[in-house]
Amino acid sequence: MTINPIAVSLGDPAGIGPEILAKSWRERDNHTLPVFFGVGDEHALKKAYSGPVEVISEPREAGEVFDNAVPLLPVNTNDRTTAGQPTAESARCALDSLELAVGLARSGAAGAVVTGPVSKAKLYDIGFSHPGQTEFVAERCGVARENAAMMLAGPTLRTVPITTHIPVRDVPQVLTIELVVRKGRAAARGLTRNFGIRRPRLAFAGLNPHAGEYGTIGREEIDVIAPAIEMLRSEGIDASGPFAADTLFHEAARRSYDCALCPTHDQALIPLKTLHFDEGVNLTLGLPIVRTSPDHGTAFQIAGQGKAHPGATIAAIGLAAFCANHRAVSEAAAAA
Repeated sequence: MTINPIAVSLGDPAGIGPEILAKSWRERDNHTLPVFFGVGDEHALKKAYSGPVEVISEPREAGEVFDNAVPLLPVNTNDRTTAGQPTAESARCALDSLELAVGLARSGAAGAVVTGPVSKAKLYDIGFSHPGQTEFVAERCGVARENAAMMLAGPTLRTVPITTHIPVRDVPQVLTIELVVRKGRAAARGLTRNFGIRRPRLAFAGLNPHAGEYGTIGREEIDVIAPAIEMLRSEGIDASGPFAADTLFHEAARRSYDCALCPTHDQALIPLKTLHFDEGVNLTLGLPIVRTSPDHGTAFQIAGQGKAHPGATIAAIGLAAFCANHRAVSEAAAAA
């Protein structure tokens, strides 16, 4: 099915977001990318890219110019942003771009949203109160953050961190049976809704070394993770574990599940980035819209130098289109 153009927020205009958007457009035919358009700082994009850029006023215009230029819906246009030098103003532009892109997806004007990399530190400086873009998008969609889940997806691995941007010392207090169950449900529903996997297989990692070694080096596996897995199984979800995290990501193990759920942020992101650094995509599960993001940061240290690799953004646009199309086909079939 044909979906509406995909909105791609540029992220912090002082980072590599403008550059990788332009490079993704330049590679559009090589990767059979759908129509997409940027949302963000016009001057930052033109500083990062000397090729054709066409300013649009609404998403449907993107299809009219996509073959010949990068379509851009401008936000907070000014000429003060310098590559590699983030400011409160560049953070505000990133937040405004994100808000507009999400709104377009919620209204249906955009078929999905891809969010560019932002600096959370700079966002916090201007009053941003969410742990990250995932939680912000969930709130704007009217979804409790506990019912949304961050999935990291690559060609051979999908992972979900059960806790995200919190200090490691706080994880044992935050990790509850209810939280693990909610993330498991979101993962199972998301795999079915976005990927068409009818009976997803979920594998859970333990928090402690050796998955707690029967309680001798930690009881979170016994007191929290195992009971949550049993609850999920009682609901008909194929959940297994908890497994020692150091044995969960080798090639043979990855063939035994569709998604690995991990108690900590780094347990989930390190293997994904090790295997698929230039192809990793952040997909938010549990939303009424499709939202993806390249799984890397702003890379201020190389911004403006032409060195940024667009692979993860290309993958994020491609996955957004895949998921949006799958949802549209499923919904059409259900309505028939």
